[in-house]
Amino acid sequence: MELSLFGLLSWYLIFLFSLVAHEAAHAFAALKLGDSTAHQGGQVTLDPYPHIKREVMGTVVIPLLAYIRTGWMIGWASAPFNTEWANKHPRRHALMALAGPASNLCIVLSALIFMKIGIYSGALTTPVYPDAEHLVVSESANWLYVAARFLSIAFYLNIILFLFNLCPLPPFDGWFVIKGIFTDNLMGMHKDISSNTVLRWGGIIVAWALFSNIIRPIIHISERLINI
Repeated sequence: MELSLFGLLSWYLIFLFSLVAHEAAHAFAALKLGDSTAHQGGQVTLDPYPHIKREVMGTVVIPLLAYIRTGWMIGWASAPFNTEWANKHPRRHALMALAGPASNLCIVLSALIFMKIGIYSGALTTPVYPDAEHLVVSESANWLYVAARFLSIAFYLNIILFLFNLCPLPPFDGWFVIKGIFTDNLMGMHKDISSNTVLRWGGIIVAWALFSNIIRPIIHISERLINI
């Protein structure tokens, strides 16, 4: 993938919006379910500043370095929550955890709908050799070219964010989603694993190893949805 300033800006704008939407969804769900911690911290917003201020490394430094090295972006942000509330209401905590990946899925579906509309209207086409930045393309050099690139990146990136965050290992959202189906006698074990730093890093390493083997087939299947 060829690196360029336009490519960096395209990726970063989509990445930041997707990450902020993810964390804002967590914060909004927590507020509605009885925990106002993230709301008090200013996280129930699509304004990126409160999220960047809380996690500068994960929202700015690492994404930009990742793009320079790999041509795509990865990073993180976080919405604070009350651990006492989470322990007292594990089902609510599970729903709060699910809200973040759900926001990424909504972005995927929205991008897919707009790409379909563009294809059916003749404004966009699918290239012979698609990639993350060119799932759909426009022959014109106007705003449609930019729109095609943004939609492609949004679709590709948010599939990755959706699936990666649903990994049922600590410290990912999926680990807290499955908390919602745990029986009461397993809650103590879940809490102990969640707070263990070694297991959290182990979860990240295992998830990364597994994800690198399955993401390409999943992306390939997702790309075919565009052509249906």
